[in-house]
Amino acid sequence: MKKSGCALLAVFLALCASLFFNLVLFALVGATEAEGLAMRSFRAPALSEVVVEDGQAGGGKIAVIPVQGVIYTDDTTEWGTSMVDEIKGALQNALDDDEVKAIVLAVDSPGGEVTASDIIYHEVAKVQKKKPVVVAMSSLGASGAYYVACAADWIVANETTFTGSIGVIIQSLNYEGLFDKVGLDAVVFKSGKFKDMLSGSRPMTPEESAYVEGMVKQVYERFLGIVALARGQDADKLRDTFADGRILTGKDAKEAGLVDQLGYIEDAYDKARVLADAPEAGVIRYQSGLNFQRLLRLLGAGAQSKVEVQLAPGPNFRLQPGRAYLLPEFYAW
Repeated sequence: MKKSGCALLAVFLALCASLFFNLVLFALVGATEAEGLAMRSFRAPALSEVVVEDGQAGGGKIAVIPVQGVIYTDDTTEWGTSMVDEIKGALQNALDDDEVKAIVLAVDSPGGEVTASDIIYHEVAKVQKKKPVVVAMSSLGASGAYYVACAADWIVANETTFTGSIGVIIQSLNYEGLFDKVGLDAVVFKSGKFKDMLSGSRPMTPEESAYVEGMVKQVYERFLGIVALARGQDADKLRDTFADGRILTGKDAKEAGLVDQLGYIEDAYDKARVLADAPEAGVIRYQSGLNFQRLLRLLGAGAQSKVEVQLAPGPNFRLQPGRAYLLPEFYAW
């Protein structure tokens, strides 16, 4: 009997070891395929709740969702998700939870990609139709972050917040002079005259410059229209004053009618309670959990020389040629 029990134990341990090493092998050998599958089957991430402020039993919850760092759609975490994915998942989680009475977006962002900002704006606008949304700006709430804030019911900024920067930027780098110095020449075969219009190996033609400028103005007019509608202001007046790309302090933005209230994030909690008619609501903040898909990615990353967790672009972030951004120009360089 003892020998039989030992044999069964040995078989069980062997099966566990086999399962573990097969998981590791799957993560290492099939990393690329697993990553593609993970992204195709992405769902709202598993979230846990951290209590920020206690509320009364049955009083409901105010959900805090951070919007921090440069807004862009690239995969930024070892989980294989982007900032946009994480915010969309958190918004959906708050929408599905009947105990969540209102949402506070804790914004500390200079803006980012046009499309990424527009996606988040769209998601916030959908949620705002069903539950109140309040924005609380910290140090930064500029450009694309302000674009997102326009979907909320109420915007709170600190007096020292940098906000505004209502504008669009596309940037390219001209290295023709460098090529001349080192004796290099770009040889390009293209199907149409505009195909390489942002190439840094030659100056842009006047026709190309006009075309790109037209694209920028088209996106800017959309941004301007969203701001004018959200703030109840005349678009032409905004265009000639505060919507010319300038940065504003929170104090100046309040005077310009671009934010509703000066204060701190606690003031945003209070306003959310008022809008939701939930005076006894507590405050919770979401944080990401771990699931099987994320475990596989973490195992794959563990085989590398280091694991880097980066939730937003670092201090050396630069504009990528050909992409349109809602960012203050100074932030790019």
